[in-house]
Amino acid sequence: MPFMKGRAPIRRTLNYLNAGKLVFKDKIKIFSVGYNITGQNNTGAKEFVFWYLPQIQYKNPNVQVATLKNLTPSPFIKCYFEDGRQILVDIDNKSKEDILEHLLNTVGKSKEVLEAEAIAAEKKDNPANFGVGCERPCICEVYGQIPCPGVVPLPKVMRGKYKNPSD
Repeated sequence: MPFMKGRAPIRRTLNYLNAGKLVFKDKIKIFSVGYNITGQNNTGAKEFVFWYLPQIQYKNPNVQVATLKNLTPSPFIKCYFEDGRQILVDIDNKSKEDILEHLLNTVGKSKEVLEAEAIAAEKKDNPANFGVGCERPCICEVYGQIPCPGVVPLPKVMRGKYKNPSD
């Protein structure tokens, strides 16, 4: 498998990408991270980009993600909203977990909102769904399907009793 080569190939697996906790609010359109490759104060930012940025990109497909390397002496994260506002987060000398926790509290969706969105996405009105709580309680209500055997008896060729006699 060619995708399992390189540094930490676990970052490219679907299980790892789905495990990301940071889902941005709908108003965020651009997320940028600025850091230097060298320096002790940039260690947390480098590790954050290495470990958490793929998850952020996977969980937020409508957000543009930009990384700015070696442009400023101190690392930062900048979030741009759709109405023109900006949030600047200083991540100097912070660990990758501290950065993620701060972003979850400031620009991430809450757990209640994520659960409500998951339930709403699951409950799509799919015509293939039938049963209790769906639009159709029985498959026999779909055009072209055989009626319920309780209402109209099945043809004898479809019943095992006549199809496979035990004599």
